[in-house]
Amino acid sequence: MISRNHLEAFAALDAAEVVGVCDVDLGRAQATASAWDIPNAVDSVAALLALGLDIVSVCTPHPTHEAVVLEAARAGVNVLCEKPIAVDLASAERMVAACDAAGVKLGVLFQRRFWPAAQRVRSLIDDGTLGTPVIGHVSVLLHREPSYYSADAWRGTWQNDGGGVLMTQAIHYIDLLQWYMGGVSEVYGAINTFKHGEHIEVEDSATAVLKFTSGAIATLSASTAANPSVGVQIRLTGSTGATAELSEFPEGTDGRVTLMASGQTVESTPVHPPEAEANVDLTSINGQLVPHHTSQIRDFVEAQSAGTEPAITGRDANNALRILLAVYESARTGTPVRFAPFPSDGPTAPGDVAASAPSSV
Repeated sequence: MISRNHLEAFAALDAAEVVGVCDVDLGRAQATASAWDIPNAVDSVAALLALGLDIVSVCTPHPTHEAVVLEAARAGVNVLCEKPIAVDLASAERMVAACDAAGVKLGVLFQRRFWPAAQRVRSLIDDGTLGTPVIGHVSVLLHREPSYYSADAWRGTWQNDGGGVLMTQAIHYIDLLQWYMGGVSEVYGAINTFKHGEHIEVEDSATAVLKFTSGAIATLSASTAANPSVGVQIRLTGSTGATAELSEFPEGTDGRVTLMASGQTVESTPVHPPEAEANVDLTSINGQLVPHHTSQIRDFVEAQSAGTEPAITGRDANNALRILLAVYESARTGTPVRFAPFPSDGPTAPGDVAASAPSSV
């Protein structure tokens, strides 16, 4: 489904030409090639790579990413992969290592970083308006119908989807949070399934407390059990005392800065405009994200041409994956997962859990 966004993005770029599409179902590949006037349709990654590509764009289900990326790396082809980069950290690290060893670029789609409003929030940190973020909050309260999970057999299972709302929806906003707040020190979380238990084995709801290596703290809540959806809000308070809020409502629309409070001034706009349709179907969500896919894909194409790093690398993508997998591990064990010391800790206190994430994460 997300391949449409990639096709539209590449079609909008003068510097790129789509020369082939691949699907394990050759008929689907041929139908796509015909619809988009693409000269080649194949049913194997090897056949696709034989076309002499500079870039392969990976839009397959989550657990299949690694095999495609490793094969592309061996062929010396740059890779742009949909999120999540993988469903476990060991797989993600193998992908990064393979691309490094082959000297090819690995980029991962987190197109919401390319919202103008997301860039503005980043600039408020960089120019000192917010200072160092010290308190953060992410709220991802979305609506999904049972048909969302039943439409694709791979969705909603630990083996094939890798997780629920954290892995598929909230990962975008976890990525934004860590982009703003820096490296994570510790994660303590819980998950549950409140609405979709008859249709999925993964979580539809999660919450977590995050500590950062800077000393900052943040909370996360995420669910696909909301009805209606109330969208996404990311709120940051910095060391200057200033606060900024980035909102996405309805889901898929451009992010907006809905709150900016600094000095004695508070500027705000409605997070939930009354005329907006709260529950939006997935096709509409994906369609509205095309301009931001285009921005990120343009960045990747330009990086390939210039020999520079893309804005979001495989290593960058591992940061968000590491956080959400730590929420799963913490929920399983009932204890925090620690990656690095938290500045205010000092010496490890009696009873403090100071364990790194186990290899199963």
